[in-house]
Amino acid sequence: MKVALAQTAPYLGNLDKNFQQHKERIEKARSAGVDLLIFPELSLTGYTLQDMTQEVALRVDAAPLLDEFRSMSREIAIVLGFVEEKERGLFFNSAAYFAEGELRHVHRKVYLPTYGMFEEAKFFAQGKNFHTFDTPFTRTGLMICYDFLHYGACYLHFAGGADMIIVLSAAPGRGFAEGDTYATSHMWELMGETISRFSTAFVIYCNRVGFEDGKAFAGGSFIFNPGGELLAQASYTEEELLIQDIDLDSIRTWRKKLPYRRDNKPEIVLEALRRVVSRYED
Repeated sequence: MKVALAQTAPYLGNLDKNFQQHKERIEKARSAGVDLLIFPELSLTGYTLQDMTQEVALRVDAAPLLDEFRSMSREIAIVLGFVEEKERGLFFNSAAYFAEGELRHVHRKVYLPTYGMFEEAKFFAQGKNFHTFDTPFTRTGLMICYDFLHYGACYLHFAGGADMIIVLSAAPGRGFAEGDTYATSHMWELMGETISRFSTAFVIYCNRVGFEDGKAFAGGSFIFNPGGELLAQASYTEEELLIQDIDLDSIRTWRKKLPYRRDNKPEIVLEALRRVVSRYED
């Protein structure tokens, strides 16, 4: 299977320009024989939308722009980020998975960072679920940025049988490490290595680059195999179409070596969580 990460710098609030950007990457990926193409968080709109949120929102059942992606997905599966108006006046930071001419799944970001430089809960409603779902390739889970940093959310995809965990991100870069690496990039890479190994699943993380409203975004998109080994990584600063072959049959090999799926006990976790929640206090 051939996977591509479209590490882009979206135009803030400009659906038309971003659609053209998506279309160009889709044509390039399709020409390269890519099976699955992944874009970053809010790739259709840019990240720091604030009061522009409702102006760029789309309804999945009434958006000609999304119908274009349905059509293009007959030849290549596409994952992208957009602002979804699920109900009138209720907006979500969402990710859509298109394949075989259909919208297969929409994930609505659950964990909305609202501290320091982040203001998401001021403009977005909170998603309520993490679902794994079937695709033409394998069972998959979708996450958006801060979702990925909550290992309980990652466990839900593991327990749901995900062979592939896809993370769309608009993570800013802060601090400097050696070379052109942001200090904060290590956090995402460490999470990718850890979750891929202990979920024995491919972890595919697509971040954006560029500057927006004074923020620098950290790029560094990556793919880890089910043994926690880094297969490919993009630049931290430049737009890039990162293409990588992955072997889905290797999941079987890794799960034989690392039998975490075999030994998983979700019923024990569920009962323990019930006890924890029952003790919660205001």
